[in-house]
Amino acid sequence: MLKILPPTLVTLALLLLPGLAHAADLDGARLSLAWILPFAGILLSIAIFPLVAPHFWHTHFGKIAALWAALLLAPLAWVFGPTLAGQVVVHALLAEYIPFILLLFALYTVSGGILVWGNLHGSAKLNTGLLALGTLLASVMGTTGAAMLLIRPLLKANDNRQHNVHVVVFFIFLVANIGGGLTPLGDPPLFLGFLKGVSFFWTVQHMWPSVLFASVVLLAVFFVIDSYYFRKEGVLPRDPSKDSPLKLYGKRNFWLIGAIVAAVLMSGLWKSGVEFDMFGTHVALESAARDVLLLLIGLLSLWITPKQVRAGNEFNWDPILEVAKLFAGIFITIAPAIAILRAGEAGHLAALVKTVSTATGEPIDVMYFWMTGILSSFLDNAPTYLVFFNLADGDATHLMGPMASTLLAISMGAVFMGANTYIGNAPNFMVKAIAEQRGIRMPSFFGFMAWSGAILLPLFLLMTWVFF
Repeated sequence: MLKILPPTLVTLALLLLPGLAHAADLDGARLSLAWILPFAGILLSIAIFPLVAPHFWHTHFGKIAALWAALLLAPLAWVFGPTLAGQVVVHALLAEYIPFILLLFALYTVSGGILVWGNLHGSAKLNTGLLALGTLLASVMGTTGAAMLLIRPLLKANDNRQHNVHVVVFFIFLVANIGGGLTPLGDPPLFLGFLKGVSFFWTVQHMWPSVLFASVVLLAVFFVIDSYYFRKEGVLPRDPSKDSPLKLYGKRNFWLIGAIVAAVLMSGLWKSGVEFDMFGTHVALESAARDVLLLLIGLLSLWITPKQVRAGNEFNWDPILEVAKLFAGIFITIAPAIAILRAGEAGHLAALVKTVSTATGEPIDVMYFWMTGILSSFLDNAPTYLVFFNLADGDATHLMGPMASTLLAISMGAVFMGANTYIGNAPNFMVKAIAEQRGIRMPSFFGFMAWSGAILLPLFLLMTWVFF
């Protein structure tokens, strides 16, 4: 009977059999680099398909992500057994994907219920001011919340500009990434560090100089570029948005943003000591409570926000659905890459691991900054932060003390270089999707990397000299 079930049901059935729920974790020391191919495949799909087959991609990107996940799980089940393959899925969903997507859902839904109505005119001064405001808000309400709150007013303000792609690119740099570096609430990597024991105020105290430096430099560069385009091209003869005074609607959602912040803080400060073993993945009571609260907060926002407010924002689920589908595939296919990195010198990426330490085992902070940053650009910055956090020492107290400079390097690399690609941080994709819905021809995957290479790479080299 079992043989005629579909493979996914076979896996599920085996997981439910007694005694199979505690199989060994995925051992990175036993994995060759060939196991990373499905992850590389999904990244290349994201990069190439929108260029060569845009209609096919936008219609079937979810299926393509699922195909790459299946191309990992099928051989994984064949070689290591369906139990371990199932555990990889369960761990990816329960420990990483569900908390990740529920936080994005809550922030996306609540911020989408706040409407800034009125027509601003996108001069260089106004655009720089909006970017600066978003950069400040990102550490208070998260990069996702700040990005979703301000991207639509910014796009509306610039809908009469002949050249506005650079405005969105710098918005991703600053609001969706670097601005979130001040607190654990701002960016997922810092939140994971907070859950691991890094104090809230350690992050504020140690990250503010680098966040301030990067923000001021990028805002200055943006002002020069935006002023140039404005003087050169001017504006369209007819503004698509009619002039109207600024008004703020959906103010009750600000209370819900506070509730999201409280739920996140609760999960980091409350240590219940209660854990649930879900097929080998341990879920703490406080984490489950946080996830339930985030879901309820999002649903409450949908209930209390007038439909006219969301209509004014042109609110829809397409951007977060794109993130949800693609990152489901990414979180599953990334598992072998993370496991190999965690194996340290016993894994097939030992050469890379050795670059962050001297022959005597002393950490090289500049290499921690660059290795964390480069991998965060392509492996998602949250799990990459954890890999190097554990590689450096793994004990938050020691990392905040004698190894504070190393923890700072890891934090800076994960937060800042998540801006290098669309997949480095989830809000990048969401901002891109919303901009494209508004008719802006955003750069391709490699086109965006050209922007980050030209603007961010020199900045990070300068920061290496200043801070390390």
